[in-house]
Amino acid sequence: MRLLAAAVAVFVISAGAVGAYAVQDTVRSLKPSIHLVSAAGKAVTVPSVGAESGAVNILLAGTDTRTGQGGQFSSSQELAGSSGAGNNDVTMILHLSADHQHATVISIPRDLMVPIPSCPTSGGGSTSPQDSAQFNTTLSTGGLSCVVLTAEALTGLSIPYAAEISFDGVSAMSNAVGGVPVCLATPLKDPYVGLNLPAGQQTLVGSQALAFVRSRHGVGDGSDLGRISNQQLFLSSLLRTVTSAGVLSNPLTLFTLAKAATSNLTLSDTLSSPTTLVSIGLALKSVSLSDFVFLQYPAMTDPANVNRVVPEPTGVDALKQALANDTPVQLTGTTGNGTESATPTPSASPSSAPSTAATPAPSATAAPSTSSGSTPAPTSSSVALPSNVTGQTAAQQTCTKGN
Repeated sequence: MRLLAAAVAVFVISAGAVGAYAVQDTVRSLKPSIHLVSAAGKAVTVPSVGAESGAVNILLAGTDTRTGQGGQFSSSQELAGSSGAGNNDVTMILHLSADHQHATVISIPRDLMVPIPSCPTSGGGSTSPQDSAQFNTTLSTGGLSCVVLTAEALTGLSIPYAAEISFDGVSAMSNAVGGVPVCLATPLKDPYVGLNLPAGQQTLVGSQALAFVRSRHGVGDGSDLGRISNQQLFLSSLLRTVTSAGVLSNPLTLFTLAKAATSNLTLSDTLSSPTTLVSIGLALKSVSLSDFVFLQYPAMTDPANVNRVVPEPTGVDALKQALANDTPVQLTGTTGNGTESATPTPSASPSSAPSTAATPAPSATAAPSTSSGSTPAPTSSSVALPSNVTGQTAAQQTCTKGN
């Protein structure tokens, strides 16, 4: 018994030392934070956010900069990429409800033509406002604060938290969970990012995962809107993987995830405190996958330029109403032109994962379970978005459609 007690004591002390090292190592991996400034030029204050109360709004900007990235994107067949801050080619806003029962992730198209407000600069000045400009220019125009200010005008939300992520971050997150499983309805080929995947189930890691979320020419109709739906598929699968029992019960995997995030994200100073990150993580923990909705900001083709899009008024009004009232949104449209609901095929092989299959049903019949890719019926407490607003829940299993 004394030997057992001694062994337990050694284990506890060792575990404590490893835990302390993990925390210190994660904190040390944080990059210098970005100072956010409000439209009035005042510093953004950190609201009190706990695991039991308070809404949370976070903006994530994915920069296309090639500076310091290396890998296949330093010599890609894509058009020459940006240097320095780059453009915010991917912008997502996470809104977590005050009761922490539902979350909405809004993807803003890079080609959306919108007014850009005057944005404060690091030197104490400000940029000139623009009546209409492409949304993905906001990062290079006025930094992360300018992305936030423009997004606040588009959504009506107050966004105190923000972060930038570069190419390396996507690779690190996929590696941390041991790969992200995705379904391909058709082969996906995109020489611009070096991607050539056969149809069926694939598990993506590292540079392959990065190429998957970056692919535009190989997905759907080859537009940025198709890419958005493909990214929503990937993030939904990543969420399902992270919330699986194996990941959440493995301290090493959790630490690897935390290190991957802190090493590859540049956080706003309002978000750079480890305690803030933990409290937000605890708040998100109670949201079920079926209540985690990914959607594309309501947009339609720009009458002045078919290669650009503009806000679609009906959808924007419905979305703003839901966000202002902190009400769940209900998708009534498709998952987007880059993806489709996972459905069985007559020649499905025995190795096909049964969890990805769903029986298609006409719109007039009752919808099947949301875990198989269907859209649940609207509830009295949710705001039904117009059918031209595309997206999916994290519980829905969808498949990529190659271009």
